[in-house]
Amino acid sequence: MRTPLVMGNWKLNGTKESVTALVNALKAPAAANPKVEVAVCAPAIFIGLVEQLAAGSALKYGSEDADIHNSGAFTGENSPVMIKEFGCKYAIVGHSERRAYHNETDEVVANKFKAIQAAGLVPVLCIGESLEQFEKGETNAVCEKQLKAVIDVNGIDAFKNAVIAYEPIWAIGTGKTATPEIAQNVHANIRALLAKYSKDVADSVQILYGGSCNAKTAYDLFKQPDIDGGLVGGASLKAPDFTTIIESATKAL
Repeated sequence: MRTPLVMGNWKLNGTKESVTALVNALKAPAAANPKVEVAVCAPAIFIGLVEQLAAGSALKYGSEDADIHNSGAFTGENSPVMIKEFGCKYAIVGHSERRAYHNETDEVVANKFKAIQAAGLVPVLCIGESLEQFEKGETNAVCEKQLKAVIDVNGIDAFKNAVIAYEPIWAIGTGKTATPEIAQNVHANIRALLAKYSKDVADSVQILYGGSCNAKTAYDLFKQPDIDGGLVGGASLKAPDFTTIIESATKAL
């Protein structure tokens, strides 16, 4: 059975005070739900603080992004090796906001995935479609294109140590959420595509739902057979809401 993973993506949010309060509040629910892995991905500037606060707890953590390069004249970037040094387990790659606002192509995402994994981190690969693509019925084609770009560079076995997050762009920060049925259909299609390369990989890889998953929608989403948890945005900044989402993952087992 795949272990559910509930991961918070804080995006560009947080202060020393709020990060301290949030991490301290999440250690108890992470410990109280041992069948669910709980993680937070923080802005790079707070990773060191999260490392200190999460020490000795069940809470895992990671970075919201990582560069292709490990060192060099790349001002402002954060290398996978540096991120790993601070005890991170995960690094998000290919988030729709990175693709849209930083012009990250499928090729860039595939090479970031490679660099992240080479540094000993677990890449969390985000894929998903825009509202226009959704309305045109192009969801599966878009997800397949984004996924195959990574497989072509890294091979299918790379997904033995990776996570996939399906994030319908039209549901991020809009309050809209794909119905459990819509999300399940997409997740099942992703798994079917992977199975064309390797059934073992398809059966074992965690596929998270990442489109405005919140305390109200989490349980019905997590009950679906191909949804293995959530990549949670705004709700992950509120300890009570994120705790409810963690507990929903346990109840859905």
